[in-house]
Amino acid sequence: MSAAAVARVEPLTAPPDAVVRVPGSKSITNRALLCAAFADGTSVLHGALFADDTRAMMGAVEALGARVERDEESCVVTVRGGRLAATRLTRVDASASGTTSRFILPAIATGTAECVVDGDPQLRARPFAPLIDALGAIGATVHALEEAGHLPLAVRGPAVGGEVRLAGHISSQFLSALLLAGPRLERGLSVELTSPLVSVPYVEMTRAVMAAFGVASDGLRVLPAEYEPREFAIEPDASAASYFFAAAAISGGRVSVPGLGCDSIQGDVAFLDVLEQMGAQVERGRDALTVTGSGPLRGVDVDMSNISDTAQTLAAVAVFAEGPTRVRGIGFIRRKETDRIAAIVAELRRAGIQATAEEDGFVVVPGPVVAARFETYGDHRMAMSLALLGLRVSGVEVANPGCVAKTYPAFFEDLAGLAA
Repeated sequence: MSAAAVARVEPLTAPPDAVVRVPGSKSITNRALLCAAFADGTSVLHGALFADDTRAMMGAVEALGARVERDEESCVVTVRGGRLAATRLTRVDASASGTTSRFILPAIATGTAECVVDGDPQLRARPFAPLIDALGAIGATVHALEEAGHLPLAVRGPAVGGEVRLAGHISSQFLSALLLAGPRLERGLSVELTSPLVSVPYVEMTRAVMAAFGVASDGLRVLPAEYEPREFAIEPDASAASYFFAAAAISGGRVSVPGLGCDSIQGDVAFLDVLEQMGAQVERGRDALTVTGSGPLRGVDVDMSNISDTAQTLAAVAVFAEGPTRVRGIGFIRRKETDRIAAIVAELRRAGIQATAEEDGFVVVPGPVVAARFETYGDHRMAMSLALLGLRVSGVEVANPGCVAKTYPAFFEDLAGLAA
């Protein structure tokens, strides 16, 4: 699907009763790729996601010396790692991947050669200053080649580690990036947060993946340690699953996602709690999660600071609820792929919905939806969320649908499959 294409979403003719196999978690895949690349030996990652963001991470660890074998048909990645570090001048293209760009910077700093990290214009616009300052405090040299605090960045180690202060309110990716590299630093790492941490479950995910590769972290402290090669199974992506759980809720249908269970390490499974609060039925098993749209939905007032990647999904659900929905605690998503608060409000208004931006979130007042061609701002989550409106309303189109390749290349095919 070309970047200039438009996807037309056909309304469901009946409530779906579907099993949807969503791809592997982007967040877990990229963490596991880096841990496997650090480990001295061969690791095999099962259920890996193959999408733009994870291909960027695969390319990044290869640039720093790991060997990566890809079996896309089986969703398996084999990584032959070791002392992952820049040992000669090299360049990493992170494309549009925030996790790749932020995770790889401290990894580079464990080596001795200068490496340049860059990305596409969308990624260049995202902030890096807290991570730059933190790396400087532990001995690395980082300087911006163009705009201060932004990519492209030239990084040189070796960082030695020690104590570092870090702002937590902009992105949890900065903390995860430092923790992942911390075991490879001579003095380990101890982080003091200077502001409240957002997206806390993603840091817990980081710790869980590190532990799976043999490295334990004590809160915000990591001691010098060696990662160990592993066979590692990657869960289906909970953020990707949210769109299909939402589809069930707004259509009165039933959708089950196998492989994603109640013991998931992904914080975004808590999106089911919100759907349940709105009136949907939720079944939580160890091997599958299921949502059934059992009747009218009601608006909610909810803090989504820990599950911000599903805020746009909830905005789409809120359109079909009874009573307004207010989402709070997500002011930091203005600095994601786009200003996600302003963007979702603008697009819902395009469809005739009364939506209002607030400093740390938005309000959606349900009402009749008019057919619209939605803009996506190059943001995969805008595309996938707004497509949900087309399941209930005829004439909905999504511009630049190819942006979903960032995390879910087959999204529109799987969405159309609900009708079957």
